[in-house]
Amino acid sequence: MIKLIITDMDGTLLSDKKEIDPSFWGMHQQLMDRGIVFSVASGRQIYSLEATFADIKQGTLFIAENGTYVRYNGEDVYLNSLDTTYLPQIIETARQLEGAEIVLCCKNSAYVEQSDPAFVKEIGKYYHHLEVVDDLNKVEDTALKVAIYHVIGAENRIYPAFSAFKNAYNLTISGPEWLDITNITANKGTAVERAQKKLGILKEETMAFGDFLNDMEMMQAVGHSFAMKNAHPDIIKVSRYVTEKDNNNNGVVDTIQKKIIQI
Repeated sequence: MIKLIITDMDGTLLSDKKEIDPSFWGMHQQLMDRGIVFSVASGRQIYSLEATFADIKQGTLFIAENGTYVRYNGEDVYLNSLDTTYLPQIIETARQLEGAEIVLCCKNSAYVEQSDPAFVKEIGKYYHHLEVVDDLNKVEDTALKVAIYHVIGAENRIYPAFSAFKNAYNLTISGPEWLDITNITANKGTAVERAQKKLGILKEETMAFGDFLNDMEMMQAVGHSFAMKNAHPDIIKVSRYVTEKDNNNNGVVDTIQKKIIQI
């Protein structure tokens, strides 16, 4: 029996247009009627997730910032704050990388040094609490993650520049253009395990949907892992199942309706 269903956002629940299919909301009500907890696990900020799901915020489990922050019914369940020992070096490396943009993701807000309106507007889609500062090293907030963006690509352009930090931090390619730097112990899988313990739900009672490399540990932490049809090949390899439909054809809702609601 499934008691917890977790889904990634971008490339999974959301279409490429960043939209949630209207059928999701009716499906969610059916899950609630069955006593099944719904959860979102994303690299996005907690405030962004709570705003997107404002109508169902109560009862929804939020796993934010790629597993560094978990909140349920207004209670902080888990917080994996960033070891800032090498944070100044990380920030300086990003500053020297041509074309890279850096976001310091903290508990209360996200922070950027870039004041270009177009960049701030784009980042604001993912970080509803966002501040522009002169120097990221002077931010006084609990750091959770460093997110680095490069339009050319994360795997080829960003990751090599930060490979020197791979033994001290978890370097996760969270999207085609994004690299996330968190504590070595921080990932969606660890967050899911903490949530399962909090809720008294077993691995075998948990279902998850994901599409990209930052979903790797999450897929391994659940008994029923579904890689999206459009998923990265490495996610398909570690997942138990693959959805029949991709994110642009409502693959998450379609699978839940067939496997859980059975309509």
